Amino acid sequence: MTRITFIGAGSVVFTRQLLADLYRYPDLRGLDIVLHDIDRDRLAVAEGIARQLNERFGAGSAIRATTDRREALTGTDFAINMIQVGGIEATQKDLLIPARYGLRQTIGDTTGIGGVFRGLRTFPVLSGILEDIRQVSPDAVFLNYTNPMAMNITWAQTVAPDIRSFGLCHSVYWTAHDLADLVGVPLEETTYRAAGLNHQAWLLDWKHDGEDLYPRLRERIAADPELQRRVRVEMFRRLGAYPTETSEHSSEYLPWFLRSDEQIRKYRLQPLEYLGISEANVAEFKSVQAALLEGREVEIEDGASEYAPQIIHSIVTGTPREVHVNVANDGLLDQYPAGLAVEVPARVDASGVHPVPMKSVPLHLAALNRPYASVVQLTVEAAATGNPDLVRQAVLMDPNASSTLTPAEIWALCNEMVQAHGDLLPEALRIQLPADEL
Repeated sequence: MTRITFIGAGSVVFTRQLLADLYRYPDLRGLDIVLHDIDRDRLAVAEGIARQLNERFGAGSAIRATTDRREALTGTDFAINMIQVGGIEATQKDLLIPARYGLRQTIGDTTGIGGVFRGLRTFPVLSGILEDIRQVSPDAVFLNYTNPMAMNITWAQTVAPDIRSFGLCHSVYWTAHDLADLVGVPLEETTYRAAGLNHQAWLLDWKHDGEDLYPRLRERIAADPELQRRVRVEMFRRLGAYPTETSEHSSEYLPWFLRSDEQIRKYRLQPLEYLGISEANVAEFKSVQAALLEGREVEIEDGASEYAPQIIHSIVTGTPREVHVNVANDGLLDQYPAGLAVEVPARVDASGVHPVPMKSVPLHLAALNRPYASVVQLTVEAAATGNPDLVRQAVLMDPNASSTLTPAEIWALCNEMVQAHGDLLPEALRIQLPADEL
């Protein structure tokens, strides 16, 4: 019986959809599902979802819930990580404290100061999870959904290179899905490959029956002035390749948009957008909790789109398919540092996940990735060495932060963030450093 462990199962949106996608495969009947969360209320909701969906799909799964992480991971074949260290309160700090300094973020969970501090408070917990896997299920495949993705996978491969770790994000899939709809072709008739860094990868190959679809996309954009008022459309027009993350999120990886009121209006951006999304996620949890208590069916999306169920299905049944993964760079992309987590296609079959060496991307695209790569590397190095200067230097390298704040302001902001997150951070990084005159 294949055992799948959900770490952070109280993330009800992910747990619900991942289970539904798994249960839709008739040849995956009889899974052993283990749910873990440190929040007992959220864990109870996750268990209720699992049992309801198991019955609705006739999946024949064994289901168990526990607050003991090591017990949850013992003997597992696949560990799916969905934790959010610090919860919504930490997310609010990541966004609202920088906003007081004039630094605007939209999502703030993967790069910039929000991503840096989310990474720093996630790394210690991630290390613990990986150590548990090493001791109780060393052959397990670790599938990470937790952001900041590039930082977390770089960290995982730094501290636990013996564990098969892959980062999964649906941004490449949904980019291909939405663009296919925009140019009027069925997604299933297209082929596509992307490469780069998570949330800033590039759609390098996109075809329908052998036809390059980019000319159609350019025609569609030229005919729609409102479509031109989007950040990643502007990126595509200037760079020639479409980025794989939303315009809202893409804007905070760059120096050109969020620092300018005019650009925010022109490109229809909403600073602090993730606050509303986070509050909606809490409301969704309460809604699902109420539905379970009242005996109503929880809602699920149609179709299987998440990569974790596809990977599990391919490995268990031997069904070959291609997905996109985030994995440490080991000869996959020549222009990117070794060991840095990169996003590339991967072939999956009974023997496992096999990243595809893409070798190179156009020089200007790799150049745009370099500041983001620097933020990732400096954050990981800060945690690995306990050097608090590197935390500030990571934020200093962020294009959005450095286009908005002076170095002294960045130091002062980092001091306040350190104080706000306190014990969630590695002990060596909790100290204050002089910011000089502001």
